[in-house]
Amino acid sequence: MATWNGPLERIDEFRWRLAKSYKAGMRTDGVIYADERMMADIRNDKAAEQVANVAMLPGIVGNSLGMPDIHWGYGFPIGGVAATDVDAGGVISPGGVGFDINCGLRLMRTNLTGEEVNPKLRQLVQALYNDIPAGVGSKGDIKVSAKDERKLLAQGSGWVVANGYGRSEDLEYTEEHGAIKGADPDSVSPRAYERGKDQSGTLGSGNHFLEVQAVDEIYDLEAAGVFGIEKGQVVLMIHSGSRGLGYQVCDEYSKDMIGCLSKYGIEVPDRQLACAPVNSPEGKAYLGAMKCAANYAWANRQCLMHLARGVFEKVFRRSEGDLGLDLIYDVAHNIAKIEKQVIGGKERTLCVHRKGATRAFPPGHPELPAKYQKTGQPVIIPGDMGRNSYILAGTEKASETFYSTCHGAGRRMSRSEAIKRAHGRSIARELEAKGIIVMSSGRETLAEEMPEAYKDVNEVVGVVAGAGISRKVCRMRPLGVIKG
Repeated sequence: MATWNGPLERIDEFRWRLAKSYKAGMRTDGVIYADERMMADIRNDKAAEQVANVAMLPGIVGNSLGMPDIHWGYGFPIGGVAATDVDAGGVISPGGVGFDINCGLRLMRTNLTGEEVNPKLRQLVQALYNDIPAGVGSKGDIKVSAKDERKLLAQGSGWVVANGYGRSEDLEYTEEHGAIKGADPDSVSPRAYERGKDQSGTLGSGNHFLEVQAVDEIYDLEAAGVFGIEKGQVVLMIHSGSRGLGYQVCDEYSKDMIGCLSKYGIEVPDRQLACAPVNSPEGKAYLGAMKCAANYAWANRQCLMHLARGVFEKVFRRSEGDLGLDLIYDVAHNIAKIEKQVIGGKERTLCVHRKGATRAFPPGHPELPAKYQKTGQPVIIPGDMGRNSYILAGTEKASETFYSTCHGAGRRMSRSEAIKRAHGRSIARELEAKGIIVMSSGRETLAEEMPEAYKDVNEVVGVVAGAGISRKVCRMRPLGVIKG
């Protein structure tokens, strides 16, 4: 993909402005969060141009935003954030959510230390690989009937917990309690139902993973204590989404909304930004279907955690309670949410698109669990298989990003380029030489996901922390990884 050489004005050490004068039709400025060194990666594709394109959406408020992990995507850049004013004709765009609706992160703590896990690490990784279905088209043992699938789409994590896959307190530490209100099972097509019926409790492929990690650095002792985190402790990170059901929802509504452009007189420079007013019949239908897919994803990660808990019990021959297998938090990073936020001193109803971006609510926010009212929302940021991951916390400063921050390291090369560069290498052996055990359903997956394919998450997190839109709580290093 060609490099981008458009004009960016440096605002400060961590912010760059793409002025709305750059391109006819821009309704607002673009702002990209990055340091000077990272701008070289950002200019290597057309993601910044997509920031400008998003700035043309009807009803957009504030700035069109790019996080430091930004890279080219469908319509919106991955790492893109934009909000539209629902009551002023603001639109919703499937391209602003993405194909893997509510792809997100779940983090589970344990009472185990790295010293306790290391002797059984290979056994643990093998058991997780054996017991958790992964890979393209993978099917799970958690089967639901057509009638129950409708309930799952409406009730999300609550439905699977009620059916024995987890604990009621898990819901308290899941965004939206694992079920966003307003999901409409009637807005989901038969084909989407078909694709989703056998995939509950499956990891999927690509960048989805389960990762056993050890906490190796604490930055905020008070917040870490509230989160139940100590140095040397082992945690489990789960990254997955809505699988084939979410993909089908996005695919169908992205195509259907192309007709809305002429119907509502909307002009966008890219048909992948097809959209409709949030309050239109088409906007409401997509929102209802998207919420179903989001609930499916929360239910999927709940099932995955339930399966993982069973593996830990089996390998360490201790009970779930004794092992301290508690959920720290679960948060989405591909979603559009209707939120009340203050813009220019006035509370507005916004449709906040976070595509490859994580919600980061500050201390005192009413949607946070009581436990996290003083710390702010736990923000879970994965790296690549060979580097660190982080827990951050939301801040009031993040009001400038509609309470959003980065969602990971962000790709710096395409999957095809990564495969080409990995030719003749064994990524698994390279990682094992670093003490990281990796198992994958396909050799090609490890090539696509090799560490060099991603930006350095330490630099990405450094930018969002430096900009003040989230703050560092702790850092983890990988011990064992399961890939699709």
